[in-house]
Amino acid sequence: MTERTPLLNYRLVASVNESELRSAPASLAPEELPGSPRHGSSPQRQPKKLSVFFGVVVPTLLSMFSVVVFLRIGFVVGQAGLYQAILMFVVAYFIISMTVLSVCAISTNGALDAGGAYYMISRALGPEFGGSIGIMFFFANVCGSALFVLGLVEAIMGTFGIPEDPTVAPSPHQVLPSGYWWSLLYGTGILLLCLIVCLVGAHIYAKATFVIFLVVISVLIMIFISFFVVKPKPVTLPSPFKPSNGTGPVYPTTANFTGFKLETLMGNLYAGYVEDYTTGKMMSFATVFAVMFNGCTGIMTGSNMSGDLKNPSFSIPRGTITAVIFTYIIYNLLCVMVACSCDRVLLQRDYSFLRDINIWEPLVIVGVYSSTISASMSNLIGASRILYALAKDDLFGKVLCLAKKTSRSGNPWIAVLMSWFLVQVSRYHPNSCCLSETLSSYRPSLLLQIGQQLNSSSFISAFAPVM
Repeated sequence: MTERTPLLNYRLVASVNESELRSAPASLAPEELPGSPRHGSSPQRQPKKLSVFFGVVVPTLLSMFSVVVFLRIGFVVGQAGLYQAILMFVVAYFIISMTVLSVCAISTNGALDAGGAYYMISRALGPEFGGSIGIMFFFANVCGSALFVLGLVEAIMGTFGIPEDPTVAPSPHQVLPSGYWWSLLYGTGILLLCLIVCLVGAHIYAKATFVIFLVVISVLIMIFISFFVVKPKPVTLPSPFKPSNGTGPVYPTTANFTGFKLETLMGNLYAGYVEDYTTGKMMSFATVFAVMFNGCTGIMTGSNMSGDLKNPSFSIPRGTITAVIFTYIIYNLLCVMVACSCDRVLLQRDYSFLRDINIWEPLVIVGVYSSTISASMSNLIGASRILYALAKDDLFGKVLCLAKKTSRSGNPWIAVLMSWFLVQVSRYHPNSCCLSETLSSYRPSLLLQIGQQLNSSSFISAFAPVM
């Protein structure tokens, strides 16, 4: 039994090469069999495979951090308080850990090829379950890529875009034209960059994500240093969603970064849910947990690269568990430091406060941009690998026949183009806020269902009779 042997004793659809191998006479030497490396005049170049660190740890870390670590830590602590924030992370990582353990159990059972979660489920529960979950996982990655591109465009426009309100004077660095079509153009440029990296292959993708990983880790180190180095100071708060018109509540215009103080910690221990200043909606435990959990669902990024790993059964369990433990520690450390040094008003009214209290403010903006484009790229290449696995199994007949094609290095470039096209099409919506809410609510539900199916696959595989 080899590394890529299926869990079940049958293939979904036998390929032509496998049929020829079964019908070949036993007297032929292995190198003379059809499909063997020495058979034919133009042998295909073997693709470069990725290690545990570059193929699993780095992509999973970046996907689990995303923008939550830079823009939503203050939101979680400010609304829920330190006690409930830690409880939220415990609950979220318990859910994540159950799925990770199921992935580890299935991936070490010797049945792993390109397709990640789809391949695992289809070989454990059969093509019916695997095909339906594979399609859901594919669209979850497409939605994720579009969502992160949309978020990156909004972040860029918020910093460098000319205000659409003519009464607001632009700052010197706000030079980019604003508007719906301009935002589409900027998003298309970002997606083209992701497409080029994914078309070249997994090896270049690993190098690009490693560079982004170094940037994000450098930004995190500077954030931790800033808590100790930056002196207490007032911070100017952004304008609320509903500005005061003289009859409503008066919103504060400044808040304080106090440094490490016991009084600040005591004021941030318990929950204090208020309206979100960006939307005007009242927050609760469920809404805050939903926002936080949506940013921590990148655990399948490493398994999506299963076909590009040197040893998937070795790499996926160790790499994924390492990333989960590391992100859990970082998130909780940031929660504690934020609760000890920033007053409640600052956390509730300024989600980009880490930029304001940093030694060098633009560094946090670079971290937000880097983590977002990395998450979009990871979802795009993950979607292409799932589509390629679905096409190889012929679950949809000739509909996905083009997605089987690969380059000489083994990169499924047609599947990458098809995934990129769907991500691009999904961005065409006249209301970007409505589109963002739709994508952000649709993606987590799909990922939760996929996690449930993975857990079911592991359970059934454990108690199924040996065939």
